[in-house]
Amino acid sequence: MSDSITRRDILKTLGVGVVAGSVLKVIPAQAAEYAHRMVQQEKAASGAHHPKFFPAHQYATLRNLCQTIIPPDDHSGGAIEAGAPEFIDLLTSENTDYQLTLGGGLMWLDSTCADRYGKAYLDCAPAQQKEVLDLIAYSANGVKETRLSQGTNFFALLRKMTCDGFFTSEIGIKDLQYIGNTFRRDFPGCPPPPES
Repeated sequence: MSDSITRRDILKTLGVGVVAGSVLKVIPAQAAEYAHRMVQQEKAASGAHHPKFFPAHQYATLRNLCQTIIPPDDHSGGAIEAGAPEFIDLLTSENTDYQLTLGGGLMWLDSTCADRYGKAYLDCAPAQQKEVLDLIAYSANGVKETRLSQGTNFFALLRKMTCDGFFTSEIGIKDLQYIGNTFRRDFPGCPPPPES
């Protein structure tokens, strides 16, 4: 990155994705890499990520949701290991649209759980958490029941940002098993079609 480009310029570029739907549809991969590098530098310097936008309870909820969206498996780590929550927090700290959708969505989630179960989302049983997420996982539910529209909009953006944060991280790129373009001296051609 050139020295004439500031941190704020990079983060504003990253935040443009609200209009397009997904961050990676708009920004260059180098900008996402830069955001991950900023988070890694902070962790190396202070030993942990200190949320830039979300209060502690909301950040804990965000981490839980990111890990629910992309859990670890036997092949790779999940969203938390990839740094997706930190990526989302950093982007949200610089973008008012993200702040409204994600911050408001986390408040909506806790309020909805309090109305249904008498407690915040993180304090609900796993079955209760799943029940609420199943309601907001489908945008059609928000169209049918307008009381769910804020939740469905929130969860749609969170899913996209979690995927963007995961698949632009070192873990996510390894998970794709992309080995890059390779040079070949010859082209063996396509395999023969199967005989019928």
